[in-house]
Amino acid sequence: MRIGIPKETHHHEHRVGLTPFGVGRLCGDRHELYIEHDAGVAGHFADADYTAHGGQIVYNPEEAYQRADLVCTVGRLTAEEIELLRPESTVCGFLHLAVMPKAEIVQLQQKRVTLIGYEIVQNLEGRRAILVALSEIAGQMAIHTAARLLEHGAGGRGVLLGSVPGVPAATVMVLGAGTAGQAAARAALGVGAHVILLDADVERLRQAHQEMCGRPVTAMASERNLARFAQVADVVVGAVLNPGAKSPDLISEAMVKKMKPGSVIMDLSIDQGGCVETSRPTTLGDPTYVAHGVTHYCVPNMTAALPRTASRALTLAALPFVERLANGVDVALKAHPGLARGVYMYRGQIAHPHVARVVSEKHVELAQLLA
Repeated sequence: MRIGIPKETHHHEHRVGLTPFGVGRLCGDRHELYIEHDAGVAGHFADADYTAHGGQIVYNPEEAYQRADLVCTVGRLTAEEIELLRPESTVCGFLHLAVMPKAEIVQLQQKRVTLIGYEIVQNLEGRRAILVALSEIAGQMAIHTAARLLEHGAGGRGVLLGSVPGVPAATVMVLGAGTAGQAAARAALGVGAHVILLDADVERLRQAHQEMCGRPVTAMASERNLARFAQVADVVVGAVLNPGAKSPDLISEAMVKKMKPGSVIMDLSIDQGGCVETSRPTTLGDPTYVAHGVTHYCVPNMTAALPRTASRALTLAALPFVERLANGVDVALKAHPGLARGVYMYRGQIAHPHVARVVSEKHVELAQLLA
């Protein structure tokens, strides 16, 4: 199969769809790989590294898209990139169609493309293996970033995200005990912070309690608990996941107004719309804003700040699925139920209920489309 790896065009998107290692694996299986010039340069993956592993360098995005049967991207497609897609090709990446403008979804339908979202693909055990890989990075990054934003020079409360003898530790409230939430909780505990971990699923809380030896305070994510703990938190980490759909606003504007002046909100759910009512997407170039005296960090592609680590983690997690797709999309979707669950659109037909609501249509079950 012919596989394209375009250079990402979103502002401050430095990651790449596949590293030279991934390209080498696919070329070894006799697939043709077309990598756009300098696609991996931000992560220190040079064109020469790709050619050494069997890839071919192309010098404009048209070739990366038009030559390819399968396109491996990272972030959501832009309207310009959709125009470049070859009709009836397949695209995989963190596509987040549930928060994509309706006009662009219609544009994709007209191209009759197949879209596979890394954020909802599952392995055979039912785990979202690709999302997990980057969520682990994001959770750790949230604590490192929040520590800087608490500094006086950054407009923060001027407190250490850690502990000092005789001084109470800073409080970190983590909303969501999934991969990103637990990674953030572990990182915060590692620097000595007082951690409160909330989730609506008691089994997740029990697992986190056991894995972290009872060190974080765990509580159910009721409205009362959210309001109570938000008031005492120096940092709130929003790590709520509603797979394939927009995240719910669990932290209301009224709760934000009662938070400490100079405290920090890290909304890791912003790529799916955010879980804080006052959140709006920001960029790595201008990552924060202040609302009601609280610093908000809402960068959808925050792991793009670490493009080498993020791209390598992405490749390791996605490669087993890409290898299946490269050997035949329909065959792969029929044989792997977890991969099939990652399909938003199949040859222009919407196969996911949350996306169908965006365009006010009924979705069609993938099994019916494949048949």
